[in-house]
Amino acid sequence: MIVYILPKNQARALAAALAEGYELYGPVLHGISGEPLFDRIGDPDAIRLDAAIPYNPPKTVVFPQAERILSYRYDRETRQAEIVRDDLVRPKALVGLRACDLAGLLCLDRFYLGQEYVDEVYRDHRKKMFIVANTCVRPFPQCFCVCTDSGPAAREGYDVALTAVGDHYLFETGSEKGEALARRLGLKEAGPDADAVKKKTVDASIASFDAAATENKAWISRVMNRITTGFIGNDVWEYIGDQCFECGACSFVCPTCSCFNIEDLAARDGRTGRTRSWDSCSYEGYTRMAGEHNPRRPVEDRRNKRFFCKLSYSQSKKYLRPGCVGCGRCVRVCPGDIGMSNVVTYIRREITKAGAK
Repeated sequence: MIVYILPKNQARALAAALAEGYELYGPVLHGISGEPLFDRIGDPDAIRLDAAIPYNPPKTVVFPQAERILSYRYDRETRQAEIVRDDLVRPKALVGLRACDLAGLLCLDRFYLGQEYVDEVYRDHRKKMFIVANTCVRPFPQCFCVCTDSGPAAREGYDVALTAVGDHYLFETGSEKGEALARRLGLKEAGPDADAVKKKTVDASIASFDAAATENKAWISRVMNRITTGFIGNDVWEYIGDQCFECGACSFVCPTCSCFNIEDLAARDGRTGRTRSWDSCSYEGYTRMAGEHNPRRPVEDRRNKRFFCKLSYSQSKKYLRPGCVGCGRCVRVCPGDIGMSNVVTYIRREITKAGAK
């Protein structure tokens, strides 16, 4: 790992260099609403490294909302299937990835690549990817990454990590690809105090959370204990479930949600395409089985499962971290006011009441 200096006026050159070999993705501002989105970029000048947390998670690049993963043709006479894996994956560069979103991407890695079976389509996306992380030198109103140990600076998983300091970025390499990019851009190495400068910048960002991150607080350690051991009353889950609209928005904006559905669609030429699309544990049909049996029909049971997946110790052991990265997106999109930080508040309130009895 070597730290270089990238003048801010050369940030476009960084993006342009990556655009020569990769499809370029990064934070941009919506043309009408002005809201930040993580999207495909044609013009490197459109990238906004100073933009707030994008409304959509960058997982859409590596785990698209809908993607054909293979096609096949079944011969009824020979009873054999000809299976073809479509090579539709192109090299992609993700520029300006916030630490929370990179932590979410690493959770997806452990789900799709780090267990008994390896998802080949996801693997192909990741093998052809270049990641430029972006340190949050100030928190945004919806952030609570310090409560989930996922920010404000990325610690692993990047090819390059940028930290804004004055009129330049600290350009920290995390891979051989990152080193090659630094050489191509002709960057000069930073001085011996680069690590201290970055630490001071990150510490200042953390110290400003109370004043700047005003929308959410989610002190989750005690809640993790209660969720893991099951010491949360059914009335709490019923209260949470009563507010759920079952819309699935929380799952779709969450950087770590990995659930999907598989659908086969037959074409007139006899070939069938298999498509993977996002699914959500919010949906009543998510756990419905043949014969209409559904072990989680009540919405409160489904909410219980979602927050167990995000905060239990067993899930943290599997993914080497909590399933929530503190980005605050679920709070912003939930029409029922049961985003992560609010649910943590409800549960902590009940813990306090129980302790007072």
